[in-house]
Amino acid sequence: MDAPDVRYAQSGDLSIAYQVTGEGPIDLVFVPFLISSVFSWIHPLFASFYERLSAFSRLILLDKRGIGASDRPRTPPTLEAQMDDVRAVLDDVGSEKAALFGSGHGGLMCSLFAATYPERTTALVLYDPFARVPGTTEDHQRGIRRIRSEWGRREWLEQDIRDDYPTFADDRDFVRAMTMIMRASASPGSATEFTRTVAEADISDVLPTIRVPALVLYRRLAGDVKGAAVGALGRRKPEEQARQVAAAIPDARVVAVDGHDISPFVGDDIPTEVERFLRQPFAELVPDRVLTTVLFTDIVGSTERAASLGDRAWRELLALHRTQVRRDLARFNGSEVDTAGDGFFASFDGPARGIACANAIVTAAAEDGLQIRAGLHTGECEREGAKLAGIAVHIGARIASLAQPGEVLASRTVKDLVAGSGIQFDDRGEHELKGVPGDWQLYAVQRG
Repeated sequence: MDAPDVRYAQSGDLSIAYQVTGEGPIDLVFVPFLISSVFSWIHPLFASFYERLSAFSRLILLDKRGIGASDRPRTPPTLEAQMDDVRAVLDDVGSEKAALFGSGHGGLMCSLFAATYPERTTALVLYDPFARVPGTTEDHQRGIRRIRSEWGRREWLEQDIRDDYPTFADDRDFVRAMTMIMRASASPGSATEFTRTVAEADISDVLPTIRVPALVLYRRLAGDVKGAAVGALGRRKPEEQARQVAAAIPDARVVAVDGHDISPFVGDDIPTEVERFLRQPFAELVPDRVLTTVLFTDIVGSTERAASLGDRAWRELLALHRTQVRRDLARFNGSEVDTAGDGFFASFDGPARGIACANAIVTAAAEDGLQIRAGLHTGECEREGAKLAGIAVHIGARIASLAQPGEVLASRTVKDLVAGSGIQFDDRGEHELKGVPGDWQLYAVQRG
């Protein structure tokens, strides 16, 4: 099978390389981690895998930002940014709805996409998934430093091949081809940035919000293979973590396949299970619940300020503030949900955009002599027309009420989902949120 032509979709200011093959009735997006789809066609193992998937689907392959033939970004490749790339490619091929197939690290972004955009997700397939990489922060940092210094070296790449493709470890043609593919897929810098995102991310709170049909696959490793490698981040237990992920996703199906190789590209069993799952009829989903980032802002001391300025001057200042907030919401793709008094309730499809908007609002208000407190939370919200409701909304409002003047306060979920972004937080400890069960770990966004 010949490699399909490479096309490019525009995602912000970046060109994202992608390929389309097959004419099946299902649009299927396959998302691995650091492997470039464009360059991996040079070996029959990968070409056969793509051919098998395209036999029952219109298969959509993309090189995420910083990978393979796609542009290198100036900002970190966060999960949120990777979702933007998938949306851009789907728009470019005219796909309104697609099934997502995420392998290993690729499952993090696919899970977040399915929860955030259920209206564009037919189904979700995860192979060898995990919610977070085990180990300590020190372990992760040590592994990231090793990737930065050793990625691309023959010894490093050959060890990676032995970990993921033990059946082919003595096949010199495969090792030679795989070494070329991996070097073409990522530079030391891009491999480091992607690994940092994986090491810092935690989608545990996202999984229960996934409402689309989901299949979780894992390899029941044979012989003396004890675990799966995660680059330089150490080893993990595929079966244990896959079952944990499946248990967290409502009504997810879990299937184990036997083999020696953790890579999904080896053998026909993984594509067979994916086809079996996607060929079954799914009930039409009308998404009335969606993963959303909510932002609440409030002017500190507004009553006292209004009294000192007088009614007319206060109205003019408040009008100026509202204009600026709406300008920032448009700039960061936020949606105004409600306005009450001098506060705003807005929503975003990604937490990093919510943080950037909150920072902009606080900064602009300070220049006008106003102090703003802001609160952010990412959670499942109920759609009621143009309105949002549910416990996530209440949590966001409660967090905002605890923020100090000039502070942007966020939940742990927000912090976990902006992994790899470079956004820094100060731990504000655990808090009780009025009317919300449990204790909540909160973090103040550091503003540069």
